[in-house]
Amino acid sequence: MITLLTDFGTADGYAGTMQGVILRINPAATVVDLSHDIPAQDVRAAAFVLSMAYPYFPADAIHVVVVDPGVGSERRALALCTPRGVFVAPDNGVLSYVFARESIVEMVHLTQQDYWLTPLSNTFHGRDLFAPVAAHLSLGVALSNLGSPIADAVRFAVPEPQVREDGTILG
Repeated sequence: MITLLTDFGTADGYAGTMQGVILRINPAATVVDLSHDIPAQDVRAAAFVLSMAYPYFPADAIHVVVVDPGVGSERRALALCTPRGVFVAPDNGVLSYVFARESIVEMVHLTQQDYWLTPLSNTFHGRDLFAPVAAHLSLGVALSNLGSPIADAVRFAVPEPQVREDGTILG
């Protein structure tokens, strides 16, 4: 099972194109649209929506997040494995809640272009990089075959609720 979470909207074919790439590589894949209506480039909103959804999916689900203000820049693309699923996303903080809540079994910087569509577009890594990587993962390709191991990633502080002295909850 592969989930998709993007800021693409549904007025055009971008989200559907990602599904097509996945299904061309793995025709038996189940693709679930979490949402394509994240506000444009709102990494924190995407991180929150992902955090509210992924715990309810099977532990072997592959979650693809494409909310990527840095597309076409030098930012890295990541794939990581946790006991609660596999996550494929840009290295821009969108996986911050995952890092805060899950133990990371393995994490790679996606560098193996054999698992991408080529040529790689400067503006559509969802189609050319993230979707094909997810499809190959769903076929059993090992994370270690997709890139170089890394130990760090961009993260933002995840707000935690606080109980005040008067018993009210903040956050």
